[in-house]
Amino acid sequence: MEHPGALAGPPIDWGGLRRILVVRPDNLGDVVMAGPALRALHQAAPEARLDLLVAPAGAGIAPLVPYVDRVLAASVSWQQLDPDEVPPDRDRRLVRRLAGGRYDAAVLLTSFSQSPWPAAYLCRMAGVPVRVGASKEFGGAGLTHWVPAPPDDVHQVDRMLHLLERVGVPRPDRRLRLDLPGSARAEARDALAERGVPPGEPYAVLLPGASCAARRYPPDRYARVARLLADDGPRVVVAGSTREAALVAEVAGDTAVPLAGRLSVPGLAGLIAGSAVVVCNNSGGAHLASALGRPVVLLFAGTEQAAQYAPRFTPATVLTVPTRCAPCRQLTCPYALECLDIPPERVAAEAWRLAE
Repeated sequence: MEHPGALAGPPIDWGGLRRILVVRPDNLGDVVMAGPALRALHQAAPEARLDLLVAPAGAGIAPLVPYVDRVLAASVSWQQLDPDEVPPDRDRRLVRRLAGGRYDAAVLLTSFSQSPWPAAYLCRMAGVPVRVGASKEFGGAGLTHWVPAPPDDVHQVDRMLHLLERVGVPRPDRRLRLDLPGSARAEARDALAERGVPPGEPYAVLLPGASCAARRYPPDRYARVARLLADDGPRVVVAGSTREAALVAEVAGDTAVPLAGRLSVPGLAGLIAGSAVVVCNNSGGAHLASALGRPVVLLFAGTEQAAQYAPRFTPATVLTVPTRCAPCRQLTCPYALECLDIPPERVAAEAWRLAE
């Protein structure tokens, strides 16, 4: 039996809504995984405008996610580790911003460890009449339609679709997709050509970065993977952001092509779209590869449960070492990162297999 407050609101007339706010203020990969939920909302409310509230980390990819009409980027208070990073006035400004959108409904998408209630109360203060979210705990009037959360180990895509299904939105195809413009592919081609990789030449992409140190396969091992692939396989390209320039250079060495800070987020998607295989940590790169149908070797640290994030509709190998401390949710590993104690030879072998 469910809590008496669960789904206490009246049925939602999705077809009659005109402005829907979808809230997913998280990392790049989380925004990509929200794609099937956005597709479901579009099918249920085809006349509605879909606005997507994202964190700055996810804003770059949001315009490429289908069915998004407008992107709102904000560093929201309920996603900050340091409470002093977001002064209270920022919440008040966000309330005014949301009130200006005159939304008919807000759909609050969260992972198993996140709460929809802070966003729900801000949307309530902004006058959004319908507020939908999933949570383990009851939080009162913040949500008009509170859905009890599914089990923790449910895949993130299915978690978001479960929320919508419980409020009358049919479940669509679960595949991830991106609307990749020709300019993104051209940006990637130009960056490769500048470094001596001609159009049409096969290449593998290594993405050694991640949002926290606990998710990063050691750079010396990444460098070994790059050398193994460069010896017997396609050209190797190591990509990352400007702040990852030192990491990219260390991994690339003198055998791979370094691309640090050269590509926009769409350009990175264009690079991945043209690749033979992608090797990456548990990061946005894995979900970009999945959305673009590219083979991926995923080096999965014990910070999370692999079942929640693993690619499902593209050739993929998830490499991890089971440990007693996983899932730890830590930003830095207090031990020796045993969960990523994976021989580079095994990583390269899986990349070759998938590339073939």
